[in-house]
Amino acid sequence: MTIPSSTNPDGSFKNAMPSYFYLPPLDVSAAFPQATPASTFPPSASDYFQFDDLLTAEEQAIRKKVRECMEKEIAPIMTEYWEKAKFPFHVIPKLGALHIAGGTIKGYGCPGLSITGSAIATAEVARVDASCSTFILVHSSLAMLTIALCGSEAQKQKYLPSLAQFQTVACWALTEPDYGSDASALKTTATKVEGGWILEGQKRWIGNSTFADVLVVFARNAATNQINGFIIKKDAPGLTVTKIENKIGLRIVQNGDIVMRKVFVPDEDRIAGVNSFQDTNKVLAVSRIMVAWQPIGISMGIYDMCHRYLTERKQFGAPLAAYQISQQKLVQMLGNIQAMILVGWRLCKLYESGKMTPGHASLGKSWITLRARETAALGRELLGGNGILADFLVAKAFCDLEPIYTYEGTYDINTLITGREVTGFASFKPVAQRSRL
Repeated sequence: MTIPSSTNPDGSFKNAMPSYFYLPPLDVSAAFPQATPASTFPPSASDYFQFDDLLTAEEQAIRKKVRECMEKEIAPIMTEYWEKAKFPFHVIPKLGALHIAGGTIKGYGCPGLSITGSAIATAEVARVDASCSTFILVHSSLAMLTIALCGSEAQKQKYLPSLAQFQTVACWALTEPDYGSDASALKTTATKVEGGWILEGQKRWIGNSTFADVLVVFARNAATNQINGFIIKKDAPGLTVTKIENKIGLRIVQNGDIVMRKVFVPDEDRIAGVNSFQDTNKVLAVSRIMVAWQPIGISMGIYDMCHRYLTERKQFGAPLAAYQISQQKLVQMLGNIQAMILVGWRLCKLYESGKMTPGHASLGKSWITLRARETAALGRELLGGNGILADFLVAKAFCDLEPIYTYEGTYDINTLITGREVTGFASFKPVAQRSRL
């Protein structure tokens, strides 16, 4: 294409593009009037087996409160911020007003929800936007829970009340550039000095880290070789955090690279209850349940969007919902969601009764995310060309599921955790090769 040009008074050239080259895009409602975009979120239609009957009155109230907030406050802006890969800081007070941060933690200004209530809240946030759900999960079910389960009384009193109100924001730093699935092999070191500790190392993929006030960081004790936990303030000398760019999923979440160069942490901010990698499992047991409920919520939103779209969109003289192939795919999605919900609900009940094992949590997370990927793929097909537009939710959810399929243990690693539990054999490391003759 040859671009026509004309000359400015100073002799330089200027483009003389036709005026339509500079017009802003049509609003999607005007460009495609046959279906409502996700900025006006569809009503819930996925509770086909009446799962709501299994919830207490308090849990039902949590669901209603979170659903109303997400549909009103987040749905209208999520596509814009997802496209820009920026975080909508102005909604943090509104999320704080939901009083769900801290989840199951009792006292210190935290809500003290049942594990089921916290899971329901997670799903309802993810139903509208997975990034907001991840933001809350990192802050609440990882960072806050680490302080609540492993921190000293002084640390709980100092940090949890403001975190519970989202007056301050936290992140949780375990993963490193060289160690993702093999997290227990982390290289970041903590060396004891007078009055505190010196931390050296790097962390990667840390959600919320670019703006977190409090960073919960795990490092290897240089003396004992065990994993310890520390609380670092965002303005600590020697601490730098940079944003990871060019993500295709969870674009609203601000993931960062953390570099620590001789960062001093006072003794009072050493998390006394973290003395080995196994201590992190106290936290991961709960967070893995919450992560399992994220794809449940995402799938609910996809189904709700597709259900409305198929009734509004007409082709060949009838709504798409009237065609057999559309109904078959929609019902397959609906069946997936019913099964996913029941597995997630059972995980909560096993945890509440003290019977949940790491294998239970890992099977729940891996299987649910697998079914969610299938559900998203079917939804993408049902929406045709509009299935690739974030405006209609499914493409955005399709991408957001990919990091969730991977974090908190990849599908494969979680499968091996369950496999170890049911067979008694650990298969995480390759079998040593026999000597060749």
